[in-house]
Amino acid sequence: MNEITMHEVGLRDGLQIEKQVVPLEKKIAWVDALLAAGIKIVQLGSFVNPEKVPQMADTDKLFAHFGQPGKTPAAAVLSGLVLNEKGLERGMECGVGMFCMGVSASDTHSRKNTGKGTEEAVGQIIAMAQAALKAQKRVQVSIQSAFGCGFEGPIPPERVLSIVDRYLAAGIRNISLADTAGHAYPPQVESLYAEILKRDGKVELACHFHNTYGLGLANCYAAMRSGVKYFESALGGLGGCPFTKVAAGNVCTEDLVHSLQRQGLAGEIDLEKLVETARDLGRFFNRELPGFILKAGSIVHFEKAQ
Repeated sequence: MNEITMHEVGLRDGLQIEKQVVPLEKKIAWVDALLAAGIKIVQLGSFVNPEKVPQMADTDKLFAHFGQPGKTPAAAVLSGLVLNEKGLERGMECGVGMFCMGVSASDTHSRKNTGKGTEEAVGQIIAMAQAALKAQKRVQVSIQSAFGCGFEGPIPPERVLSIVDRYLAAGIRNISLADTAGHAYPPQVESLYAEILKRDGKVELACHFHNTYGLGLANCYAAMRSGVKYFESALGGLGGCPFTKVAAGNVCTEDLVHSLQRQGLAGEIDLEKLVETARDLGRFFNRELPGFILKAGSIVHFEKAQ
């Protein structure tokens, strides 16, 4: 089994669709809890126009806080999403550890999300990624709507792979496939990742699945079988892209960790602390979150005791 690294995106993808703005102090408390639980990569937010996404208005302040000595474990990485050159500049100024950036394989989704078509966006993102790499920053590039689009329907694999080819030709080898609309199904996941590995067996693969049609965890396991190392998920199952047709939550972090721990993986993560933090999210938003372990509880400890 390949090494698994959890990448928590709840502070960004989980919150960006929420209308109730979370105070900076509460975000800091949640990040502290995630880091204490052993999550290795935490995405603090995105560098976007605060008027369009008020939830992300304090992203710079979050990075400034966790950039202080002793605030972040040495082994942890703080990531941030950037959409354009201005966002990249802001991220450079406040000490982002890993830049996440990408394009949509759906031209319709791309225009709704960034105001640019896919072709124009690819050139922009590659130039940004190369600039970040030159500054010796970690970079992960993604392809959104890689498995389907709520507006366009099925996305031909060739369209996704053509973007992968351009990333690889530009020397970028940390690539995430994002199931923005939640259309992915396991055989499709395995097939697409296999095609990427045929192109470059040393590429670092990441995945980002949404649970729109209930296949999020199944798709994670398909990705795992395909050699994917980085798994993006959101505490409590929060989230959903505000620019897709049917916005639905991410794969739930504590559900994924629970399933991994049942087979002896992700043992370095404190599942109970994750569940406790997810409960706090539910109390803050005053509603039941979609995570299953929140409702049913963990059976990992019970199994270990047998």
